[in-house]
Amino acid sequence: MSHFVVVGAGQAGSSLVAKLRALGFDGKLTLIGDESAPPYQRPPLSKKYLLGDMDLDRMYLRPLAFYADQSIDLRLGQPVTALDPSAKTLVVGGETMAFDQLAITTGSTPIRLPDAIGGNLGGVHTVRTLADVDGMKPAFDAGGHMLIVGGGYIGLEAAAVAAQRGLKVTVVELADRILQRVAAPQTSDFFRDLHTKNGVTLLEGTGLDRLVGDGTVSQAILSDGTVLDIDVAVVGVGIRPATGLAEMAGLTLDNGIATDAFGRTSAPNIWAAGDCASFPYQGGRIRLESVPNAIDQAEIVAANMLGAETEYAATPWFWSDQYDVKLQIAGLNTGYDQVVVRDGGAARSHWYYKAGQLVAVDAMNDPRAYMISKRVIEAGKSIPADVVVDADADLKPYLQ
Repeated sequence: MSHFVVVGAGQAGSSLVAKLRALGFDGKLTLIGDESAPPYQRPPLSKKYLLGDMDLDRMYLRPLAFYADQSIDLRLGQPVTALDPSAKTLVVGGETMAFDQLAITTGSTPIRLPDAIGGNLGGVHTVRTLADVDGMKPAFDAGGHMLIVGGGYIGLEAAAVAAQRGLKVTVVELADRILQRVAAPQTSDFFRDLHTKNGVTLLEGTGLDRLVGDGTVSQAILSDGTVLDIDVAVVGVGIRPATGLAEMAGLTLDNGIATDAFGRTSAPNIWAAGDCASFPYQGGRIRLESVPNAIDQAEIVAANMLGAETEYAATPWFWSDQYDVKLQIAGLNTGYDQVVVRDGGAARSHWYYKAGQLVAVDAMNDPRAYMISKRVIEAGKSIPADVVVDADADLKPYLQ
């Protein structure tokens, strides 16, 4: 009987094993995770779960009984400590396990502050795992002053929750503006105004020199010499692909675990999907950090592990919830040279063009613009900028 093993029990890993069973794989199937919790949703961690609007059992991707019903051996709280591609074995929980095919879906890990600048102090948190958020929840209930390090989406989502819980919130962003790495100035302006109206202090172009405290953080010293008295700090300065296992096994890395268009790594019978994997895209190579990518790529890899030989055609889309604003992003704005604002009042969207071709859209409380733009971009079509700028113009004809 064939034995398929999936290492990484997050969104991609859970999707992959479920798809294998749905496609008829009846061999032995093992899903290994280093966290003690069964596979769960990550996006609500920094939003609904942190706010207390979502209970733990609703966080789980599937009921625990699903894995038993599908004869999936779920190994939790057991990190893989060794992987030998040539012998097709790995070591988990001190046990050597043989496999016929292996998929690595280890996701990503947050970038932490160095210990030398106070990253190891109590009260300094990252937002990535259930344990991370459970550890910081008391701070959101206790009031006080929270420092957010990093003005990206994770940092801003945490800032929104903290402000809604009544905390004093300061965000420091080293770049000239929040969201500089991922969005146009127009989108940065929109969210700057949103957070400012909700009482958040945004310090752009300002770095963190160090955190100080007697065991627990009590002050932040900024790059301009400002000293802030704080009660807690949340670090949201980005994530890195979790490639430790792949590196240990000698797999090729390239901004993550390098795969071909089918999800194969450089080793026979070993695949990768989700945040940890980079893959060919439009003549280059990308790695997508999103739930849709984790699901879609994992399901393609599942089919290919069973011999389908289907290339993964990524359709990038993302979202972020802050206060009463739902941001939906279609496409990738890399290399854009023009941004057009479609202002419908309560609904607003920013349209990115590259040499006259629509490449991405940021839609704020504008699901119609998002859905139309997503379909247009996926079809390789475009909508003229002079049409988009007119909020009354009908965009539906461009779907044909």
